[in-house]
This record gives sequence, C-alpha cells and structure tokens, in this order.
Amino acid sequence: MLSLEEVKQHLEIADQSHILQFWSELNDVERESFLRELCQLDLAGLKEHCEGAARAAASPPTSLDEHMQPVPAEYIGSARKSEYDSLVEWGNEGLLQISKNRVGILLLAGGQGTRLGVQYPKGMYNVGLPSGKTLYQIQAERLHKIQELADEKHGTNSTIPWYIMTSDFTLSPTEKYFKENNYFGLEPSNIIMFEQRMIPAVTFEGKVILQGKWKIAMAPDGNGGLYQALVDNNVLEDMKKRGVEYLHVYCVDNILVKMADPLFIGFCVSKGADCGAKVVEKAYPTEPVGVVCRVQGVAQVVEYSEILQTTAELRGDTGELVYSAGNICNHFFTRAFLQDVAENFISHLKQHVAIKKVPFVDECGNEVKPTKPNGIKMEKFVFDVFPFSRRFVVFEVVREDEFSPLKNAGGAARDSPSTARNALLLQHCRWVTAAGATLLDEDGNAVSNSPATCEISPLVSYFGEGLEKLQGKTIKIPFILDKRL
Repeated sequence: MLSLEEVKQHLEIADQSHILQFWSELNDVERESFLRELCQLDLAGLKEHCEGAARAAASPPTSLDEHMQPVPAEYIGSARKSEYDSLVEWGNEGLLQISKNRVGILLLAGGQGTRLGVQYPKGMYNVGLPSGKTLYQIQAERLHKIQELADEKHGTNSTIPWYIMTSDFTLSPTEKYFKENNYFGLEPSNIIMFEQRMIPAVTFEGKVILQGKWKIAMAPDGNGGLYQALVDNNVLEDMKKRGVEYLHVYCVDNILVKMADPLFIGFCVSKGADCGAKVVEKAYPTEPVGVVCRVQGVAQVVEYSEILQTTAELRGDTGELVYSAGNICNHFFTRAFLQDVAENFISHLKQHVAIKKVPFVDECGNEVKPTKPNGIKMEKFVFDVFPFSRRFVVFEVVREDEFSPLKNAGGAARDSPSTARNALLLQHCRWVTAAGATLLDEDGNAVSNSPATCEISPLVSYFGEGLEKLQGKTIKIPFILDKRL
C-alpha cells in the first residue's frame, strides 16, 4: 500500500488534491480505510480519466448516419425467416457443443436495482409470478433444463459453467442469496462470481466527487468493464481449463432470456463467427434501442440518440425498416476472440458518458442529494468490441419469445415488473395452446391472447417442448405446472 505522501503526490499531479480536504477531521480508522480505498484507484490514470470525462460530457454526439449500412443478409439468421432445416441444424449443433462441455454462459449483473426502487441486485427481484420465483431462480432453472436436453440427446453428463460478473454493490448480496438458496441445485463450483472495476464519478469541471468526507463516489465501469474484469480475475484461464470455447453473454434483467440458447450458439458456430448478437425487430422507427449495423464497413451498435429521425424511418423496397435490428444485450463470443480483446483491444474501447445525480458532500462536509444531474459516470458497453470482430453475425429472434427487460419501477408503461410478468405468462399460455390444450378462465371462457395465471417451470420446459401430454385437454386457470408430465 502506498504511503499518504505518495498518494498526495499522485493527487496533486492529477489536480485532485481536494479529495483529502477533510483529512484532518478523520479519526485513525477512517484515515486507514480512506487510504486503502485511494490506493485501489488507478492513480496514475486519474488525471486522464477526469479530464476525459469532462471533455466527453461537453462534446456533442457525433452523427453517424452518412456512414451507416445495414448488416449484409449473408451474415444474418432469423428464428422467423430462416429455413426450417437450417433452424434444426443450428439447434442440433448448439446441443452438440453443450454436450461436449464447450459452452459457458456469462451473466452481466453489476448494476443495482435503483430504477426499480430497490437497493438489492436486480437478479433477486420477484416480479410477482404465482411461483414467486426471482430472475436468478428462473435463469438457474433454465440452465438446469438446457443441460438436461443436451444430455438426453447425446447421452452425456454436460456442464455449462455460469460466470456471473458483479460489482462492489452486488457481489456480497448475490453470493449470500445463492448460498441461502443452495445454488438452486446447481454445483457451486460451476458458478463463478467475479467483480468488475469501480471508477470515480466526476463533476462537469473534471473533479472527483466526494460522497462523504472519506468516501469517493464510485460507480461500476459499465457492462463493457467485462473485458478488464476477465483479465483481473483470471476468468479466461478458468474457461480454458474447463474447455469452454463458446460463451453466451446476457444481461440480468431480461426475464425471457434463453440460457445458452442452442439455436443461437449453433448458428454462430456454423457460420464460423467469433462474435454474434441477438436482435429483435424494432417496434417502431424511433424506439429507444441501439441499432446493430455497420459503420464504414465495421460492425457496431449505434445508439438511438446518435441517429437522425429521417435515418431511423428509412424503409426498404418491401416496406421494412432499413435499420430494424434492435440490440438486446444478448451476445455470442468465442473464447479466442475474448482472449484477443484482452490482449490487444482493451485500451481501445470507447468510453460513454452517463450524466447522473450523484450524492456528494459540500465544502463544509454536509451531505447533499442533488435535485438535478451534477456528475459524470463513464461507462463502457459490452458491444464496444464488435468492431474488433473478424466475422460478426446477427441472429434475429421474436421479441415476444425472448425479450422483456425489467428496468423501471411498478406503474411504468414499459419495462416494468408487470410487463415482464405478463410477457412470461403470455408465453406460457402460447405454449399450452400450441401443445393442443384449451385454457379457460374462471368463467369458463377461452383464454386467447391475454396474460393469464399460467406458469410453467423452466425445469419442465425450456422453450415449449415436452408438453405433448396436454394435447386435447381443457385446463382452467390458474394453472401452474412445476413437475414433468
């Protein structure tokens, strides 16, 4: 650990001496804790971080419209439009790779549930399903099921390691939650939790924000902090030891996520891709989602705020949106590609600006909760590595089957607990109907395209399979299926 004098020198060089302005008021315990925190900072890069944040926040976004092109058709697959035989082939390839223990999954779970109005990790959130299952439990059970499907097909005993990237905010409660729930029946040694870096929040003038007299306001470095975290925590080495060659990366808040989706994995492997992205068709031209496309011939996600409305509304000859590939934070990477990123491209990742309300202490040491944005949090995004891919592919999926994020508190019009819950219940209603059964409500009326109390455990069915015994049956809701038929 550096001495106080050495830390002071670094802070002076970075023009951040104000960080120690309350040092004389601290007791010995507080001083030791604060010094330890300061030594964990990248002090050598602090000046560049602060000045870069201020510059980035002051710079207007660059329009990329004239450089954009859609991803060429030969690099696109679709759950809706691709030929049936191709879909079967890709699904079989994905199950084969799972059976050979070549597939891992990586969960991005570093963010807090602040927008949800909770102070615990999003994965622990219960959206109000009849079963009371949280996002973590749903995902764990899907992991169980896809391993089972691969093993039934190939007579194996496969393992899909589950890597979970947390942050300083979420690591401890996530570890505790999994332990208290006996890891949902999964082998603890196959659940690998690791922590992403935290970086200081900065004022618009480029000064580190003090959250307390001896506490810096810190924030995770975005889900693009994954790549540095893989290096910091020797995760790539762990993947290599386990024989993992392909990785499915996803974000914690999507209640419909298909864990280690064999169709997606098989498509990417069959195409020889080193990097792939699942997308959904945009609901409308200006929907606030990033667009997967090419910029000057290189794969990229262009944020909705970086596209002019006229570009967003462009349509092709058959009336479809030209830029319709909505990004859903659901990706495929080869381990070799991630190793290449770690060794050669981490320093080239783009920094993104997030303007936030950051609690701070004023010059008198009084705690202040700002009523308007006062700080800059710099983030990297997981998709920032797309431009480094040598063979990038896109796979379009059906929104109703695979994408319903949980971002906002109850009462919000979209991406709320109720919309996530209804999306899952509607999906399960469709599964029951597709299996040849009829759902009736409490009054004996047929339930069609409306959310009903119909929940099917992921341990029973991964994507609607295994429900053949429901054919011809009349089922009255509430209907909860939690055991194999």
